[in-house]
Amino acid sequence: MFVVIRFRVAEAEQAEFAVRLQAAVDVLQRQKGFVTARAGRNVDDPELIALTMEWLNVGSYRRALSPYDVKLAAVPLLSLAIDEPTAYDDLPELLP
Repeated sequence: MFVVIRFRVAEAEQAEFAVRLQAAVDVLQRQKGFVTARAGRNVDDPELIALTMEWLNVGSYRRALSPYDVKLAAVPLLSLAIDEPTAYDDLPELLP
């Protein structure tokens, strides 16, 4: 499964945001079931930043948000995300 989390970040604040984002990913990648992560900036709206992550399954993703170190390093940043659903199941039948 994969996760898409979007943030609206003013360009002047993106350097500081990148440090916080890296810290969040660092702690999340140590959790069981983590596969990979990447971040990007929207080409049409430079204040729109996306974090995508892959996890073995939705349970591993949800459990990964519970440890104390994740709550300290990642959850405060994730709480700044645009309020929208973030977790997606892979549908290989759509793109064989």
